[in-house]
Amino acid sequence: VSYIGQDCREIPEHLGRDCGHFAKRLDLSFNLLRSLEGLSAFRSLEELILDNNLLGDDLVLPGLPQLHTLTLNKNRITDLEPLLDHLAEVTPALEYLSLLGNVACPNELVSLEKDEEDYKRYRCFVLHKLPNLKFLDARKVTRQERKEALVRGAFMKVVKPKQTLRAYSLL
Repeated sequence: VSYIGQDCREIPEHLGRDCGHFAKRLDLSFNLLRSLEGLSAFRSLEELILDNNLLGDDLVLPGLPQLHTLTLNKNRITDLEPLLDHLAEVTPALEYLSLLGNVACPNELVSLEKDEEDYKRYRCFVLHKLPNLKFLDARKVTRQERKEALVRGAFMKVVKPKQTLRAYSLL
């Protein structure tokens, strides 16, 4: 099912009603989605394409036990760990994930300050959280990356600095 570039802010109810029971693939790219409410009608999905939307850190997917491919390129995802924990819980068959173009995916597409080492740490952490992935960001997961994720993945978490409050005191 393809519903690309329709400027929709939510998943149309008729889409789930008419196609949800049989759809294996759903492409909702180039819309204005901030929420995935209504996706629960698509329980048999194997592939979900959500590129170029407005999805952020509050992203919630229903349980999709057969989903093996998920692309969330160019959205507004900034906090990686909660997303990965959520995906591990609701998409146990996930093998292909792409997060390019999100702040949470540190590479030159997002910021010129990011380099290959930042991206390697990111891949290691993602593979630590989602060890069944075969592809991450259109790049095949290597045996070496998998070994590295087992050993060091937990320590590769990218921490965002919290805004500091400035305290002023009167002398």
